[in-house]
Amino acid sequence: MARIYQTRSWHDQLSPSVDEMELLALEAYAHLPEDFRALTGEIVIQIAEFPDEEIMDDLSLETPFDLLGLFEGRGIAERWNPATGEGPNRVTLYRRAILDYWAENEETLGDIVTHVLIHEIGHHFGLSDEDMARIEEAAP
Repeated sequence: MARIYQTRSWHDQLSPSVDEMELLALEAYAHLPEDFRALTGEIVIQIAEFPDEEIMDDLSLETPFDLLGLFEGRGIAERWNPATGEGPNRVTLYRRAILDYWAENEETLGDIVTHVLIHEIGHHFGLSDEDMARIEEAAP
């Protein structure tokens, strides 16, 4: 039986591109509480499809879908010992793993991206799970 639904049109919808995902992540970061963002100092947020082989090996991942994001840089305890040639802290979000997670759960894509950002940054700056839950609740 043929039916026409009055819902959002999915006929021309695509998953977000790498560039669109980066914009979503930058917007999510901008909406995080200012005191949380101050912890990070200068930070680069980037998007990759999957982790590279070196990261896969270093973290003993079975599949590239096992990793949603990765913080690289110095946490707060290491911040005062700068290394020569060191760049800013960086968070990489893995687009395909995030989209896979999104497809399997009842969360918005924006909420997932925000959650991954908070946890990747928060764990490296000594925040507890309770601290990060409060930050997530404060984020729009």
